[in-house]
Amino acid sequence: MSRRAARSSSVSQSSAGCPCGLPGSFEACCGRFHSGVATAPTAEALMRSRYSAFVRGEVPYLLRTWHPRTRPGRLELDPGMRWTGLEILGTEDGSAFHSTGTVAFRASFRGGSLHERSRFERVDGAWVYVDGEFLS
Repeated sequence: MSRRAARSSSVSQSSAGCPCGLPGSFEACCGRFHSGVATAPTAEALMRSRYSAFVRGEVPYLLRTWHPRTRPGRLELDPGMRWTGLEILGTEDGSAFHSTGTVAFRASFRGGSLHERSRFERVDGAWVYVDGEFLS
């Protein structure tokens, strides 16, 4: 197993660039995954793209990238939720050489934050979200 050290990549939603916190436009970053032009190459990239989907309210992408075994029948997002930043705290496995991976992150929203360790698996070669464990 590989484990990468935690690193800060927190960016406010109001900053320029993709909502996931990486530099560049949404279209050049997570947008290519949302549109289906490309698939996320790592568990972390999928996690970042899913955060961007929450920010943008893109329910179809969230459902499409959820493991069939754990995917809900439907998903309703709170229209009042305002996500303000993402911080990747660490990853374990989840590269092109793995079939599973985990990503620990903190997603901030107006009035609080969500701290989670998410599990990902490959299904038919594509990374999908399996489930997550809330951390304190």
